Amino acid sequence: MIRKFWRRVTGPIVFAGLTAPFIANCGGGMPSLPGGGSLPGAGNCPDVTKVEAIDSFDFEKEFKLKADVALKIKSGVAASVEMQELSAKIDGELKTACGNLAHDLGASGDFKDGEGACKAAEKAIGEAKAKLGANLSIKLDFSEPHCGVDVNAYADCSGHCDATVTPGKADIKCEPGKLQGECSGSCQGDCEISGSAACSGECTGSCDAEIKGSCSGNCQGKCDGKATPAGSGAQCGGTCEGKCSGNAKAECKGKCGGSCHMKAQATCSGTCSGTCTVEMKAPKCTGQVEPPKMSAECKAKCDAKLSAKAECTPPHVALRITGAADAKASAAFQAAIEKNLPGILTVSIGMAKHATEVAESMEVVIKGVQAGIQGAGDPMTIGRLTACVGAPFKGALDAVASVKANVSVSVNVQASASASGHAG
Repeated sequence: MIRKFWRRVTGPIVFAGLTAPFIANCGGGMPSLPGGGSLPGAGNCPDVTKVEAIDSFDFEKEFKLKADVALKIKSGVAASVEMQELSAKIDGELKTACGNLAHDLGASGDFKDGEGACKAAEKAIGEAKAKLGANLSIKLDFSEPHCGVDVNAYADCSGHCDATVTPGKADIKCEPGKLQGECSGSCQGDCEISGSAACSGECTGSCDAEIKGSCSGNCQGKCDGKATPAGSGAQCGGTCEGKCSGNAKAECKGKCGGSCHMKAQATCSGTCSGTCTVEMKAPKCTGQVEPPKMSAECKAKCDAKLSAKAECTPPHVALRITGAADAKASAAFQAAIEKNLPGILTVSIGMAKHATEVAESMEVVIKGVQAGIQGAGDPMTIGRLTACVGAPFKGALDAVASVKANVSVSVNVQASASASGHAG
Protein backbone atom coordinates (compact mmCIF):
# COMPACT_ATOMS: atom_id res chain seq x y z
CA MET A 1 0.00 0.00 0.00
CA ILE A 2 2.78 2.40 0.92
CA ARG A 3 4.53 1.89 -2.41
CA LYS A 4 1.33 2.37 -4.37
CA PHE A 5 0.55 5.59 -2.53
CA TRP A 6 4.07 6.91 -3.19
CA ARG A 7 3.78 6.34 -6.94
CA ARG A 8 0.31 7.86 -7.16
CA VAL A 9 0.86 11.02 -5.11
CA THR A 10 4.55 11.71 -4.71
CA GLY A 11 5.68 10.29 -8.07
CA PRO A 12 4.12 12.95 -10.31
CA ILE A 13 5.61 15.70 -8.15
CA VAL A 14 9.10 14.24 -8.30
CA PHE A 15 8.65 13.41 -12.00
CA ALA A 16 7.74 16.99 -12.87
CA GLY A 17 10.69 18.30 -10.96
CA LEU A 18 13.11 15.90 -12.62
CA THR A 19 11.96 16.27 -16.20
CA ALA A 20 11.33 19.99 -16.35
CA PRO A 21 15.02 21.03 -16.53
CA PHE A 22 15.82 18.23 -18.99
CA ILE A 23 13.09 19.28 -21.43
CA ALA A 24 13.39 23.03 -20.99
CA ASN A 25 17.18 23.25 -21.09
CA CYS A 26 18.36 22.52 -24.61
CA GLY A 27 22.05 22.92 -23.82
CA GLY A 28 24.69 21.11 -21.84
CA GLY A 29 24.41 17.81 -23.68
CA MET A 30 21.03 16.99 -22.21
CA PRO A 31 19.45 13.84 -23.67
CA SER A 32 16.47 15.71 -25.06
CA LEU A 33 18.85 17.11 -27.66
CA PRO A 34 18.18 15.53 -31.08
CA GLY A 35 21.83 14.47 -31.27
CA GLY A 36 21.68 12.54 -28.01
CA GLY A 37 24.07 12.93 -25.09
CA SER A 38 24.61 11.94 -21.49
CA LEU A 39 22.43 12.50 -18.50
CA PRO A 40 24.43 13.65 -15.45
CA GLY A 41 25.32 10.40 -13.70
CA ALA A 42 22.53 8.57 -15.51
CA GLY A 43 23.84 7.05 -18.73
CA ASN A 44 23.45 7.83 -22.40
CA CYS A 45 20.70 8.68 -24.86
CA PRO A 46 20.82 7.84 -28.59
CA ASP A 47 20.78 10.31 -31.44
CA VAL A 48 17.01 10.47 -31.67
CA THR A 49 17.09 11.98 -35.16
CA LYS A 50 18.46 8.79 -36.72
CA VAL A 51 16.61 5.48 -36.81
CA GLU A 52 19.90 3.55 -37.13
CA ALA A 53 21.18 5.06 -33.87
CA ILE A 54 17.91 4.27 -32.10
CA ASP A 55 17.86 0.69 -33.37
CA SER A 56 21.40 0.03 -32.15
CA PHE A 57 20.89 1.65 -28.74
CA ASP A 58 20.46 -0.63 -25.71
CA PHE A 59 17.55 0.89 -23.79
CA GLU A 60 17.40 -2.19 -21.55
CA LYS A 61 20.98 -1.77 -20.33
CA GLU A 62 21.17 2.02 -20.20
CA PHE A 63 17.90 2.48 -18.31
CA LYS A 64 17.79 -0.89 -16.50
CA LEU A 65 14.47 -1.82 -18.07
CA LYS A 66 12.72 -5.11 -18.65
CA ALA A 67 13.37 -6.45 -22.14
CA ASP A 68 9.79 -6.10 -23.35
CA VAL A 69 9.50 -2.56 -22.01
CA ALA A 70 12.80 -1.56 -23.61
CA LEU A 71 11.75 -2.96 -27.00
CA LYS A 72 8.40 -1.17 -26.81
CA ILE A 73 10.14 2.15 -26.15
CA LYS A 74 12.81 1.60 -28.81
CA SER A 75 10.24 0.74 -31.50
CA GLY A 76 8.05 3.66 -30.45
CA VAL A 77 10.92 6.16 -30.71
CA ALA A 78 12.00 4.77 -34.09
CA ALA A 79 8.38 4.92 -35.30
CA SER A 80 8.28 8.59 -34.27
CA VAL A 81 11.26 9.41 -36.47
CA GLU A 82 9.76 7.50 -39.42
CA MET A 83 6.49 9.40 -38.94
CA GLN A 84 8.34 12.68 -39.27
CA GLU A 85 9.93 11.44 -42.52
CA LEU A 86 6.50 10.56 -43.93
CA SER A 87 5.16 13.95 -42.95
CA ALA A 88 8.14 15.71 -44.54
CA LYS A 89 7.64 13.80 -47.80
CA ILE A 90 3.96 14.71 -48.08
CA ASP A 91 4.56 18.30 -47.07
CA GLY A 92 7.41 18.67 -49.55
CA GLU A 93 5.41 17.27 -52.44
CA LEU A 94 2.45 19.53 -51.75
CA LYS A 95 4.60 22.58 -51.18
CA THR A 96 6.06 22.06 -54.64
CA ALA A 97 2.90 21.06 -56.53
CA CYS A 98 0.51 23.52 -54.88
CA GLY A 99 3.14 26.26 -54.83
CA ASN A 100 3.78 25.90 -58.56
CA LEU A 101 0.05 25.85 -59.27
CA ALA A 102 -0.53 29.00 -57.22
CA HIS A 103 2.35 30.80 -58.96
CA ASP A 104 1.24 29.67 -62.42
CA LEU A 105 -2.18 31.16 -61.69
CA GLY A 106 -0.72 34.50 -60.64
CA ALA A 107 -0.05 34.20 -56.90
CA SER A 108 3.15 35.72 -55.57
CA GLY A 109 5.46 35.08 -52.64
CA ASP A 110 6.88 32.00 -50.99
CA PHE A 111 4.98 29.48 -48.94
CA LYS A 112 6.03 28.16 -45.54
CA ASP A 113 4.70 24.66 -46.02
CA GLY A 114 2.44 22.43 -48.08
CA GLU A 115 -0.70 23.50 -46.27
CA GLY A 116 0.00 27.18 -46.93
CA ALA A 117 0.86 26.51 -50.57
CA CYS A 118 -2.34 24.53 -51.14
CA LYS A 119 -4.50 27.20 -49.52
CA ALA A 120 -2.89 29.73 -51.85
CA ALA A 121 -3.52 27.42 -54.82
CA GLU A 122 -7.18 26.98 -53.87
CA LYS A 123 -7.56 30.76 -53.62
CA ALA A 124 -5.82 31.26 -56.98
CA ILE A 125 -8.10 28.68 -58.63
CA GLY A 126 -11.17 30.51 -57.37
CA GLU A 127 -9.90 33.85 -58.64
CA ALA A 128 -9.02 32.37 -62.04
CA LYS A 129 -12.49 30.86 -62.40
CA ALA A 130 -14.09 34.17 -61.55
CA LYS A 131 -12.29 35.77 -64.50
CA LEU A 132 -13.52 33.01 -66.82
CA GLY A 133 -17.14 33.95 -66.22
CA ALA A 134 -20.34 32.54 -64.79
CA ASN A 135 -20.96 30.25 -67.77
CA LEU A 136 -17.76 28.31 -67.16
CA SER A 137 -18.09 24.53 -67.28
CA ILE A 138 -15.26 22.22 -66.22
CA LYS A 139 -14.92 18.47 -66.56
CA LEU A 140 -11.87 16.81 -65.02
CA ASP A 141 -10.72 13.36 -66.12
CA PHE A 142 -7.69 11.64 -64.63
CA SER A 143 -6.15 8.25 -64.16
CA GLU A 144 -5.94 7.11 -60.56
CA PRO A 145 -2.46 7.24 -59.00
CA HIS A 146 -1.38 4.00 -57.31
CA CYS A 147 1.14 4.24 -54.45
CA GLY A 148 2.78 0.93 -53.59
CA VAL A 149 4.51 -0.18 -50.40
CA ASP A 150 7.42 -2.57 -51.04
CA VAL A 151 6.23 -5.96 -49.78
CA ASN A 152 9.73 -7.43 -49.40
CA ALA A 153 11.01 -4.36 -47.56
CA TYR A 154 8.04 -4.57 -45.20
CA ALA A 155 8.94 -8.17 -44.38
CA ASP A 156 12.52 -7.13 -43.64
CA CYS A 157 11.44 -4.18 -41.48
CA SER A 158 9.05 -6.24 -39.37
CA GLY A 159 11.75 -8.82 -38.71
CA HIS A 160 14.16 -6.22 -37.39
CA CYS A 161 11.86 -4.60 -34.84
CA ASP A 162 9.94 -7.59 -33.50
CA ALA A 163 11.85 -10.59 -32.13
CA THR A 164 8.97 -12.93 -32.94
CA VAL A 165 9.30 -12.25 -36.68
CA THR A 166 12.15 -13.67 -38.81
CA PRO A 167 13.79 -10.93 -40.93
CA GLY A 168 13.02 -11.29 -44.64
CA LYS A 169 10.73 -14.27 -44.09
CA ALA A 170 7.62 -12.65 -42.69
CA ASP A 171 4.39 -13.58 -44.44
CA ILE A 172 3.19 -10.24 -45.76
CA LYS A 173 -0.20 -10.28 -47.44
CA CYS A 174 -1.71 -7.60 -49.64
CA GLU A 175 -5.34 -6.73 -50.16
CA PRO A 176 -6.55 -8.88 -53.10
CA GLY A 177 -6.19 -7.20 -56.48
CA LYS A 178 -3.99 -4.40 -55.09
CA LEU A 179 -0.51 -5.56 -56.06
CA GLN A 180 1.76 -3.45 -58.22
CA GLY A 181 4.86 -4.43 -60.13
CA GLU A 182 6.35 -5.78 -63.31
CA CYS A 183 4.05 -8.39 -64.82
CA SER A 184 5.55 -10.74 -67.40
CA GLY A 185 2.19 -12.45 -67.84
CA SER A 186 -1.23 -10.85 -68.32
CA CYS A 187 -2.34 -7.86 -66.27
CA GLN A 188 -5.85 -6.94 -65.24
CA GLY A 189 -6.19 -3.47 -63.77
CA ASP A 190 -4.20 -0.35 -64.64
CA CYS A 191 -1.00 -0.41 -66.68
CA GLU A 192 1.27 2.63 -66.50
CA ILE A 193 2.93 2.65 -69.89
CA SER A 194 6.44 4.00 -70.18
CA GLY A 195 6.59 5.60 -73.62
CA SER A 196 3.90 4.66 -76.10
CA ALA A 197 2.51 1.15 -76.38
CA ALA A 198 -0.67 -0.56 -77.46
CA CYS A 199 -3.52 -0.33 -74.95
CA SER A 200 -6.24 -2.95 -74.90
CA GLY A 201 -8.51 -0.86 -72.68
CA GLU A 202 -9.24 2.77 -71.85
CA CYS A 203 -6.28 5.12 -72.28
CA THR A 204 -5.84 8.23 -70.16
CA GLY A 205 -3.10 10.27 -71.78
CA SER A 206 -1.99 10.73 -75.36
CA CYS A 207 -3.21 8.51 -78.21
CA ASP A 208 -1.76 8.53 -81.71
CA ALA A 209 -4.97 7.23 -83.29
CA GLU A 210 -8.54 8.46 -83.54
CA ILE A 211 -10.60 8.17 -80.38
CA LYS A 212 -14.16 8.33 -79.18
CA GLY A 213 -14.20 9.86 -75.74
CA SER A 214 -13.15 12.93 -73.78
CA CYS A 215 -10.37 15.18 -75.04
CA SER A 216 -8.64 17.98 -73.14
CA GLY A 217 -7.29 19.59 -76.32
CA ASN A 218 -8.70 20.35 -79.74
CA CYS A 219 -10.84 17.69 -81.38
CA GLN A 220 -10.38 17.19 -85.11
CA GLY A 221 -13.44 15.28 -86.28
CA LYS A 222 -16.78 15.37 -84.51
CA CYS A 223 -17.79 16.73 -81.13
CA ASP A 224 -21.06 15.28 -79.84
CA GLY A 225 -21.84 14.23 -83.41
CA LYS A 226 -21.18 17.63 -84.96
CA ALA A 227 -18.20 18.28 -87.25
CA THR A 228 -15.48 20.49 -85.82
CA PRO A 229 -13.78 22.86 -88.29
CA ALA A 230 -10.09 22.05 -88.76
CA GLY A 231 -7.83 24.59 -87.08
CA SER A 232 -10.75 26.25 -85.28
CA GLY A 233 -8.99 25.98 -81.94
CA ALA A 234 -12.26 25.00 -80.27
CA GLN A 235 -12.30 22.48 -77.47
CA CYS A 236 -14.86 19.71 -77.29
CA GLY A 237 -16.74 19.77 -74.01
CA GLY A 238 -18.48 16.51 -74.82
CA THR A 239 -17.45 13.39 -76.73
CA CYS A 240 -14.74 13.71 -79.35
CA GLU A 241 -14.71 11.37 -82.35
CA GLY A 242 -11.43 11.86 -84.16
CA LYS A 243 -7.92 13.07 -83.37
CA CYS A 244 -7.30 14.72 -80.02
CA SER A 245 -4.46 17.24 -79.67
CA GLY A 246 -4.32 16.89 -75.87
CA ASN A 247 -4.80 14.23 -73.24
CA ALA A 248 -7.70 11.90 -73.92
CA LYS A 249 -9.70 9.43 -71.92
CA ALA A 250 -10.99 6.86 -74.36
CA GLU A 251 -10.30 3.56 -76.02
CA CYS A 252 -7.11 3.95 -78.04
CA LYS A 253 -6.77 1.83 -81.16
CA GLY A 254 -3.16 2.94 -81.56
CA LYS A 255 -0.43 3.63 -79.01
CA CYS A 256 -1.21 5.09 -75.60
CA GLY A 257 1.18 7.28 -73.67
CA GLY A 258 -0.03 7.26 -70.09
CA SER A 259 -2.26 4.93 -68.10
CA CYS A 260 -4.23 2.10 -69.68
CA HIS A 261 -7.12 0.62 -67.74
CA MET A 262 -7.31 -3.00 -68.81
CA LYS A 263 -10.79 -4.46 -68.52
CA ALA A 264 -9.54 -7.91 -69.48
CA GLN A 265 -6.19 -9.62 -68.96
CA ALA A 266 -3.63 -8.37 -71.45
CA THR A 267 0.09 -7.78 -71.75
CA CYS A 268 1.39 -4.76 -69.85
CA SER A 269 4.71 -3.31 -71.00
CA GLY A 270 4.96 -1.05 -67.95
CA THR A 271 3.87 -1.20 -64.31
CA CYS A 272 0.78 -3.29 -63.60
CA SER A 273 -1.49 -2.27 -60.70
CA GLY A 274 -4.06 -5.00 -60.10
CA THR A 275 -3.61 -8.71 -60.71
CA CYS A 276 -1.13 -10.66 -62.80
CA THR A 277 -1.35 -14.23 -64.09
CA VAL A 278 2.21 -14.87 -62.84
CA GLU A 279 4.09 -13.70 -59.76
CA MET A 280 4.96 -10.03 -60.03
CA LYS A 281 8.56 -8.86 -59.97
CA ALA A 282 9.43 -6.41 -57.14
CA PRO A 283 5.85 -6.50 -55.80
CA LYS A 284 4.38 -3.53 -54.00
CA CYS A 285 1.04 -3.28 -52.23
CA THR A 286 -1.22 -0.36 -53.17
CA GLY A 287 -3.96 -1.42 -50.77
CA GLN A 288 -4.13 -2.64 -47.20
CA VAL A 289 -0.99 -4.44 -46.03
CA GLU A 290 -1.60 -7.45 -43.81
CA PRO A 291 1.63 -8.14 -41.90
CA PRO A 292 2.18 -11.05 -39.53
CA LYS A 293 1.26 -10.62 -35.89
CA MET A 294 3.64 -8.06 -34.43
CA SER A 295 3.73 -5.34 -31.81
CA ALA A 296 1.76 -2.17 -32.47
CA GLU A 297 4.96 -0.15 -32.18
CA CYS A 298 6.76 -2.25 -34.78
CA LYS A 299 3.81 -2.07 -37.18
CA ALA A 300 3.63 1.71 -36.78
CA LYS A 301 7.34 2.00 -37.53
CA CYS A 302 7.13 -0.14 -40.67
CA ASP A 303 3.92 1.49 -41.90
CA ALA A 304 5.43 4.96 -41.65
CA LYS A 305 8.83 3.94 -43.02
CA LEU A 306 7.50 2.15 -46.08
CA SER A 307 4.79 4.73 -46.74
CA ALA A 308 7.46 7.44 -46.88
CA LYS A 309 9.28 5.36 -49.51
CA ALA A 310 6.17 4.37 -51.48
CA GLU A 311 6.44 4.64 -55.25
CA CYS A 312 3.46 6.12 -57.06
CA THR A 313 2.36 5.79 -60.66
CA PRO A 314 1.69 9.35 -61.89
CA PRO A 315 -1.90 10.40 -62.57
CA HIS A 316 -2.62 11.74 -66.05
CA VAL A 317 -4.94 14.74 -66.04
CA ALA A 318 -7.28 15.93 -68.77
CA LEU A 319 -9.27 19.13 -68.15
CA ARG A 320 -12.12 20.07 -70.50
CA ILE A 321 -13.37 23.66 -70.39
CA THR A 322 -16.38 25.18 -72.13
CA GLY A 323 -18.20 28.47 -71.73
CA ALA A 324 -15.12 30.48 -70.75
CA ALA A 325 -15.33 34.23 -71.31
CA ASP A 326 -11.64 34.51 -72.22
CA ALA A 327 -10.05 31.86 -74.48
CA LYS A 328 -6.48 32.88 -73.66
CA ALA A 329 -7.11 32.85 -69.90
CA SER A 330 -8.93 29.52 -70.28
CA ALA A 331 -5.92 27.96 -72.03
CA ALA A 332 -3.57 29.25 -69.31
CA PHE A 333 -5.83 27.88 -66.59
CA GLN A 334 -6.01 24.48 -68.28
CA ALA A 335 -2.23 24.34 -68.73
CA ALA A 336 -1.63 25.19 -65.05
CA ILE A 337 -4.06 22.53 -63.83
CA GLU A 338 -2.84 19.76 -66.13
CA LYS A 339 0.78 20.52 -65.26
CA ASN A 340 0.51 20.74 -61.46
CA LEU A 341 -2.58 18.83 -60.36
CA PRO A 342 -0.95 15.38 -60.81
CA GLY A 343 1.37 16.01 -57.85
CA ILE A 344 -1.59 17.04 -55.72
CA LEU A 345 -3.68 14.02 -56.78
CA THR A 346 -0.79 11.76 -55.79
CA VAL A 347 -1.42 12.89 -52.21
CA SER A 348 -5.19 13.45 -52.23
CA ILE A 349 -5.92 10.08 -53.86
CA GLY A 350 -2.77 7.96 -53.99
CA MET A 351 -1.52 8.51 -50.44
CA ALA A 352 -4.44 10.02 -48.52
CA LYS A 353 -6.21 6.96 -47.13
CA HIS A 354 -3.13 5.05 -46.04
CA ALA A 355 -1.27 8.11 -44.73
CA THR A 356 -4.26 9.12 -42.61
CA GLU A 357 -4.54 5.60 -41.20
CA VAL A 358 -0.82 5.58 -40.38
CA ALA A 359 -1.14 8.96 -38.67
CA GLU A 360 -4.07 7.85 -36.55
CA SER A 361 -2.43 4.59 -35.46
CA MET A 362 0.83 6.42 -34.78
CA GLU A 363 -0.93 8.82 -32.45
CA VAL A 364 -2.34 5.89 -30.44
CA VAL A 365 1.05 4.13 -30.33
CA ILE A 366 2.97 7.19 -29.14
CA LYS A 367 0.49 7.95 -26.40
CA GLY A 368 0.60 4.28 -25.38
CA VAL A 369 4.40 4.31 -25.12
CA GLN A 370 4.31 7.58 -23.19
CA ALA A 371 1.88 6.03 -20.74
CA GLY A 372 4.06 2.92 -20.50
CA ILE A 373 7.08 5.01 -19.57
CA GLN A 374 5.25 6.16 -16.44
CA GLY A 375 5.44 2.60 -15.13
CA ALA A 376 8.94 1.84 -16.41
CA GLY A 377 10.71 2.26 -13.08
CA ASP A 378 11.42 4.71 -10.30
CA PRO A 379 10.83 8.46 -10.69
CA MET A 380 14.48 9.06 -11.67
CA THR A 381 14.29 6.52 -14.51
CA ILE A 382 10.98 7.94 -15.67
CA GLY A 383 12.48 11.42 -15.76
CA ARG A 384 15.53 10.27 -17.68
CA LEU A 385 13.46 8.37 -20.23
CA THR A 386 11.06 11.25 -20.74
CA ALA A 387 13.95 13.65 -21.31
CA CYS A 388 15.52 11.23 -23.77
CA VAL A 389 12.47 10.53 -25.94
CA GLY A 390 10.50 13.74 -25.44
CA ALA A 391 11.71 15.45 -28.62
CA PRO A 392 10.93 12.64 -31.12
CA PHE A 393 7.52 12.02 -29.57
CA LYS A 394 6.59 15.69 -29.81
CA GLY A 395 7.92 15.79 -33.36
CA ALA A 396 5.84 12.76 -34.31
CA LEU A 397 2.63 14.18 -32.87
CA ASP A 398 3.29 17.40 -34.79
CA ALA A 399 3.86 15.25 -37.89
CA VAL A 400 0.55 13.46 -37.34
CA ALA A 401 -1.26 16.80 -37.27
CA SER A 402 0.64 17.95 -40.39
CA VAL A 403 -0.27 14.82 -42.38
CA LYS A 404 -3.95 15.16 -41.55
CA ALA A 405 -3.96 18.86 -42.44
CA ASN A 406 -2.07 18.32 -45.70
CA VAL A 407 -4.32 15.48 -46.82
CA SER A 408 -7.38 17.62 -46.10
CA VAL A 409 -6.11 20.66 -47.99
CA SER A 410 -4.98 18.55 -50.98
CA VAL A 411 -8.52 17.18 -51.26
CA ASN A 412 -9.84 20.75 -51.19
CA VAL A 413 -7.57 21.77 -54.06
CA GLN A 414 -8.69 18.74 -56.09
CA ALA A 415 -12.34 19.64 -55.50
CA SER A 416 -11.75 23.27 -56.41
CA ALA A 417 -9.95 22.36 -59.64
CA SER A 418 -12.76 20.07 -60.81
CA ALA A 419 -15.73 22.25 -59.89
CA SER A 420 -17.47 24.35 -62.54
CA GLY A 421 -18.16 28.03 -61.95
CA HIS A 422 -16.83 29.90 -58.97
CA ALA A 423 -17.86 30.85 -55.48
CA GLY A 424 -20.01 33.90 -55.51
